[in-house]
Amino acid sequence: MNTKLKHSKFKNTGVLFELLVRQIASDTLNEKNSIGLSIIKKHFKQGSELSKELKMYQYLVKENFDNTYKASEFLNIILVERKKLNETNLKKEKYNLIKSINEKFDAKDFFKYRVNNYKSLATIYKLFENQENTYPKEWVECKNQILENITKTKKPIKEENTDLYSKESKDVRLLAYKFLVDKFNDKYKELTSEQKLVLRNYINNIDNSGNLKRFILRESKKLKNEFSKFKITDKVSSIKLKEVIGLIDNLSNAKIVSEVQALGLLRYYQLLNELKGVQ
Repeated sequence: MNTKLKHSKFKNTGVLFELLVRQIASDTLNEKNSIGLSIIKKHFKQGSELSKELKMYQYLVKENFDNTYKASEFLNIILVERKKLNETNLKKEKYNLIKSINEKFDAKDFFKYRVNNYKSLATIYKLFENQENTYPKEWVECKNQILENITKTKKPIKEENTDLYSKESKDVRLLAYKFLVDKFNDKYKELTSEQKLVLRNYINNIDNSGNLKRFILRESKKLKNEFSKFKITDKVSSIKLKEVIGLIDNLSNAKIVSEVQALGLLRYYQLLNELKGVQ
């Protein structure tokens, strides 16, 4: 038979959670009260089958081991624990979660975005939702893919390397995960209006490189103009300021539009704000 293990992003707990997080990020930057946050609190509350399954997804995405044996043992433990979940309650909770999403959001818009680690989450779903004797070959391939992911050496990301980012998916580059997922509760109250605008445009145009490119070009010109207004008598500081103005051109001249340029704008606006504060 050619039929393969099926995946549904509409029923994938990991995917649904990541989409809700992205929605929260977008709402926060647009200064809206996020419905997504209330949905997460309601449906992923501690002790629910959904929250238990979500942890398993996250373990298999985030954990890392230095050899295949440890990774294999870990994966087997997760699969055993997954079988212990109450399937009836899990299906009911997942049905109610999807119902809430469909009631509160336009499903077409909500599900149009890809999510971080989508392929890994899809592979995990296939293992969770099927039995190993259904399609043995693909089952083994799915397990092997996860093992490769959790034994892969994770290299630190260098923000200056645009070539590295160009090889990643758009959602890996999604600034929401860097700026909002980990600490979005308090951190963003201190952003200036210009920095919020940068984040908002980056997230809203993550799938539209043309719009993002035009925005970065416009903001770069604005920054250069603002920095040029400063009259600094100190020779060393004046040279440094000219260097900063020159470096801003790198943002608009980059061939590949990625989070590197967005981060650059944020930092230049931070510097601009600090310079205004000491004048």
